[in-house]
Amino acid sequence: AASAFFPSPFDEAVVLTADGVGEWATTTVAIGKGNKLKIKKEIHFPHSLGLLYSAFTYYLGFKVNSGEYKLMGLAPYGNPIYTEKIYNMLDIKDDGSFRLDQEYFNYTTGLTMTSEKFHNHFGKKPRNPKNQDLNQFHMDIASSIQKVTETIMIKITKSLKKEYPIDNLCLAGGVALNCVANGKILKEKIFKN
Repeated sequence: AASAFFPSPFDEAVVLTADGVGEWATTTVAIGKGNKLKIKKEIHFPHSLGLLYSAFTYYLGFKVNSGEYKLMGLAPYGNPIYTEKIYNMLDIKDDGSFRLDQEYFNYTTGLTMTSEKFHNHFGKKPRNPKNQDLNQFHMDIASSIQKVTETIMIKITKSLKKEYPIDNLCLAGGVALNCVANGKILKEKIFKN
């Protein structure tokens, strides 16, 4: 939160961090004012928008914590036809807060990001980049998780704007590196700045 707010031009801002995981917090909301930040809300590990996106990065055969940009770049080549399947793995509240059904994931107890239930849910094993080319299925999966990520981020920011009458928003964390989602938030004109 500090990395986004303190170098910003704002004296006051809502600061949203969305990441894989920090310490235990994966998503935080803070209010920045002057030289102070006050954390207002947190979502804790294992419920993480960043780890959800990384699970799909892994599933598409890209390296976690470095290949997420490839997933974002692949998304425009597909159609978001798997969004409902992704939403079935999540519980999203009206304010955008969320919980991930851990039966679909393996990052808390195993050595991979996704579980057999995840693979069965989409009908395929994770892509092996050594011997399997990207195809339309992979593009559609990328498009779908990108759409879900954008929708959740917009839902969170709209809720924050209703809750806090502040004109400025700062974003930080790995999910905030998703420039396409940031562009959608900007286009929605939720915050003035």
